Amino acid sequence: QVQLAESGGGLVTAGGSLRLSCAGSGRAFRDYAMGWFRQAPGKEREFVAACNWSGGNTGYAESAKGRFTISRDNAKNTGYLQINSLKPEDTAVYYCAAKPRAFPRGPYDYWGQGTQVTVSS
Repeated sequence: QVQLAESGGGLVTAGGSLRLSCAGSGRAFRDYAMGWFRQAPGKEREFVAACNWSGGNTGYAESAKGRFTISRDNAKNTGYLQINSLKPEDTAVYYCAAKPRAFPRGPYDYWGQGTQVTVSS
């Protein structure tokens, strides 16, 4: 199995950018597809973006298209979420998740602890 640890969150002003990282350890990171989710205060956790094991195929929530970019570097066992033009409504805890590449349509089995992103207006 893989263990995930997010980092890179923080407090930023609207219009700024952040790059979140998701470090994988344990089993080879390339054996997993990955995704990013977020949960704002008082709201359900929502999907943000996903990519397959190589990063060659990506998908985004409608709210993430144009400002969010998911990527990964399997040599570094790390995934990324670049967020540009941050808005106050992007404030949330961001989680990365992983699932075996053999089951691309299955649920995400592994989750990180989350990293807080707070955007001030």
